[in-house]
Formats: sequence, C-alpha cells, structure tokens
Amino acid sequence: MPRLNVALLAIAVTGLAAGLALVAGGRPDLAGLAWTAGVVPVLAGLLVEIVRSLAKGEIGLDIVAALSMSAAVLFGETLAAAVVALMYSGGRFLESYAEGRARRDMRDLLSRVPRTATRQRDGRLEEVPLNAIQPGDLLLVRQGDVAPVDGILASARAVLDLSALTGESLPIRLDLGQAVMSGATNAGDVFELRASRRAADSTYAGIVRLVEAAQRSKAPMARLADRYALAFLAVTLVMAGAAWGLTGDPIRAVAVLVVATPCPLILAVPVALVAGLSRAAHYGVLIKGAKPLEALAQVRTLILDKTGTLTDGRPQVVSIEARAPFTEAEILHYAAALDQASKHPIAQAIVAAAQARGAVLPLPEAVVETPGDGVSGRVGGRAVVVGGAGFVASQTFAARLESTVRDAGAVVVAVAVDGKIAGHLVMADALRAGTADLIAGLRRLGIARILLATGDRRAVAEAVTAGLDLDGVRADLTPDQKVLVVLTARKGGPVMMVGDGVNDAPALAAADIGVAMGARGAAASAEAADVVLLVDRLDRLLAGVEIAQRARRIALESVVAGIGLSVLGMLAAALGHLPPVQGAVLQEVIDVAVILNALRTLRIVPRAGGGSVGAAPADRRSPERKHRDGRPD
Repeated sequence: MPRLNVALLAIAVTGLAAGLALVAGGRPDLAGLAWTAGVVPVLAGLLVEIVRSLAKGEIGLDIVAALSMSAAVLFGETLAAAVVALMYSGGRFLESYAEGRARRDMRDLLSRVPRTATRQRDGRLEEVPLNAIQPGDLLLVRQGDVAPVDGILASARAVLDLSALTGESLPIRLDLGQAVMSGATNAGDVFELRASRRAADSTYAGIVRLVEAAQRSKAPMARLADRYALAFLAVTLVMAGAAWGLTGDPIRAVAVLVVATPCPLILAVPVALVAGLSRAAHYGVLIKGAKPLEALAQVRTLILDKTGTLTDGRPQVVSIEARAPFTEAEILHYAAALDQASKHPIAQAIVAAAQARGAVLPLPEAVVETPGDGVSGRVGGRAVVVGGAGFVASQTFAARLESTVRDAGAVVVAVAVDGKIAGHLVMADALRAGTADLIAGLRRLGIARILLATGDRRAVAEAVTAGLDLDGVRADLTPDQKVLVVLTARKGGPVMMVGDGVNDAPALAAADIGVAMGARGAAASAEAADVVLLVDRLDRLLAGVEIAQRARRIALESVVAGIGLSVLGMLAAALGHLPPVQGAVLQEVIDVAVILNALRTLRIVPRAGGGSVGAAPADRRSPERKHRDGRPD
C-alpha cells in the first residue's frame, strides 16, 4: 500500500505539473488532457477502495472525493479535479508518513529483538540462536548488547538501559542475584546472565507479541467521520443540488463537492490515536490497540487488586524483635544464612534483607525444610530453626514464645538458635510508595470511583489500605466473585481493572479496560489485559490515562475542526464566493493543518507517572496467609 500511495501521488503531481506547463507554454487546449490523465488513475484507485469499503459494510467520505473528481472532469473543471486528485493522493501519502512516524517507538522496540546469544559451555563461548537457549544456560552479554532472555545476574553488578522498554532515560544498576529483564540494553561492562526462561517465554518476547497485535488494531473512532458519512454525504448532495438548482450553474455544485472532500481529515484520526499508542509505549505503558486507547480515555471507575498491584507483592522485613542475648543483626544473619537453602518467597525476602544490609552469609548445613512451616539446619556450627512460632517450638522443645505484633497484614517468623527463641522477624507486604498520590492523580483525571477487590482477608485488606481515598473494599473474593464486582460496577459506566496474578485474568477480561502489571506479572493476566505496564510501577497508569485522554481530545479536535471548516467552505462555494480551484486549494490547506494537529500527540509529556525506574525483583509471587502460625505455602 505505501508504494501504491507513492505511485498515485507521483501520477497526480506529474499530471498537474504537466498541465500547468502546457498552459505556460501556450497550449491550454492540451492542459485539460494532462490534468485528466493525472486524475483518472487516482480516481480508479479511489473507486477500488470504495468498493472494498462497501463490501465490508462501511460507507465513508471517500465517496465525496470520488464524486468531486468525477463531477469536475465531467463539467470541464479539470484543473480543480487535478488539485483534488493531488489532495487525495497527497493525503494518503502524508497519512502513511505520519503514521510511520507515530509508530516509531513501537518499530524501534521490534527492531531491537536479538537473533542470537553468546552462551558459555565447556569453557568456551558459542553463538547460538535464541530458541536454543534453555533455563540454566550461562550467557555473556557484552556492552551494547540486548539481554536476550529473562535471567538472573551472575556477575557482581551490571548497568542496564531500560529506555526502550520503559522510557526511563537513566540507566539502573543491578547487583549479583537480581533479575534482568529481556530487552534491556547493557550500558556498562560485560556481564554474565543465568537464563531463567526460554526466549519465547521471556518478557521481551511477550512485549513484542503485544506490540504486533496493537499495530494491527483499529479503533471505533479511527473512522469517526465515517460514522456520520451518510449524513454528511446527504448534506453535501443537498447543498450541491440546491446551489445548482437555484442558480442554474453546475460549477457551483462542483465547487461544493470539491470543498467537501476531507479525505486526509479522516486519516488524521488514526494518526492521532497511533501516535498516542507510540507515546504511551515510550513511557512503559503498552496499550494493545487504538480501541483500548479510546476506552482508557473514558474510564470512570477503577478496580484495583491488592497483592502485587496496590502493594509491592513481595514480603519485606519491616522490623525485628530480638530476645536477649541476641541482637537484631544476629537474628537476621542466622535466619538469612539458613534461608539461602529455601526458594520460598518469605525465605528469599529474608535473604534479600540481609544482603541489602551488607551481610556476608555462610552456607548452611544439614538443612531440612518442612513445606508451609519452616526450615531447620546448622549455621556456623550452631543449630538454627526458622519458621512459624509453633513449628520453631516443636523443633527446639522450647516454650512457645509469641510475638507482640498484632498487625493484621503482617507475617511473623520466629527464629531459634541452639534451642532458644532468639526473636522474631516481622514481614509485611507494604503499599507501593506514592499510592496515595496515585489515587489523587487518577481522581484529577476524572476517575470518580475507586474500589479495592482482593482475595485476601478483610482485616488484612483494611489494614493495608487504611488512610487511602478508596470508595470501597471488597475482600475474601474468589476469581469469579471479582468478575461479578467488575460487572456490577460497569452499570455505572466504563470500568478499568488492574491486576497481576492468574486469578485476576477473568476480571481483567470482563472489564472495559484490563490493566496488567506485566513486568513481573503472570502471563495469563498480560494476555487477558488491554493495557500492560511494562515496568513494575503502578504510577505509570497515570501517564497512560493522561496520554489516552489527550490523544482522544486531539483526534476529536481534528474531526470537529476539519468538518466545521469544510461546511463553512461548502456554504461559501454554494453562494458563489469560492470557485472550484480555490475551493480545492482551501480544502488541501485544511486537511494538512488537521493532520499536523494530529501529530501534536507525539509531543505529549504526561504530568505524572514518569519518574525513575528501580530494578525489577526476581520473584513476583506474594504469600497467601494459609497457616496461622507457620510460613505461607
């Protein structure tokens, strides 16, 4: 199609230029033939497009363009016909160029997909295709290379550029053992990466699939003018017929038809929406098409999941209760050293807390893990037990010593050393930083009702959200009950649901707009959602909503301004104040101005949600508090 657009534009320009040259050379009798020769191929291409549209049940304003060119040729206004042909073909070409520019960020994302990776095996390096990489493979990522798969950093540190994925301009630094997201560019020294997923299952591959799907989409507003095509066509024919009938001058009817040819105007709307998609992707918000972009701009109710969405989704050590003679540092040291042998999220959080404080952890010995309860073993020659209070008491034969913590949202882990209770680690899944500001920002953008929907206990949900400006908390929900909450809320207008887990996927699909935390969230939620946040930051939702609203506003401006100016021009033409040639030139100016207005979308800078990005942790799963006195499974 781009080549055809270029060919039709070249024919229209050649025909118009040849006719003008013949007039200048004193052969106006041949100029009409040259202009007609430039019009016929463009008119033929337009008729083919009209037939295809009618076959799909679409009636567009392209019919007006065909009528204006045909009428102008029929009544001898071949110069006006040539200008309209140039306007139509030039508009199609300009639309292709503008849309290509609008898709630039998405195209850049796709073009960065690596084809091979450098793998270390048997003491040597080998270049292998991506589909040959398996979890556990050790890869070498050189400076400037793109991380080919999701993995764990196997070097002491790495500096990564995430700008192509999230829009964040500053590189981030990762340390040994932290997660590396595929698609990130190595902005520092060479580092080793231990693959955790196959290439096809990695984050970047999923993002690419979503981008490709978004590029194939079409919004309901993308042909907004076509919704009113029949009415506009009727008005145009009535005005043209009245001008001809009341004055007896068919040229006035031709002038009306020429001015009523807003072909590039129709194309300005998809340009604005595609530019909005591109702009949102630049800020780490992947909207899966122009239709979801439109819907996102009109949302009035927001439903938030708790774990992994409103909260960080990972347990953190918030405090340590030490029992003499042990200190807080010693309790954390013994617990973390033993928990190195466990993959449980609570254990990994304890290890991460110790490492963040600079602890050097020895390897544990004689480790025995009891799923759902805790771990026992030896650290530095001392017997250590970590887990729920009941489990620790049973393993040490010490008196059960309860923590003083009574926070509904907390998990308390007991630690015993050499048969004595050393203290407790208090773990909590805290709210994301800036959550209150996020909710206030969403309300400023017109979202009137905000609800929390979670499968967690009501006491936990209310404790976590205390002080937040929410309109309601729905707790103890099963996945199908979450869907019911969404469907009930839809009675009050468009609903947006934000979640990250597999259990959120049905509710995301049921909402008008489903938003998934895609940086570390479940693949099922990302597939079911209409919008995916590519970075693990909920405040990017603010940027996405603002860009969607402003892109839609610019698209509407293009339609209203273009159609309005066209109607005024039609009135002037009907009254004889605007001959066909001048009318065609005026309409060309209108259409170009409207398309340039649509490209303003590319300059949108959201007022919120564009801060720096932190390193994404390796494990997103949040513990479910299944055991009253033990570790959650």
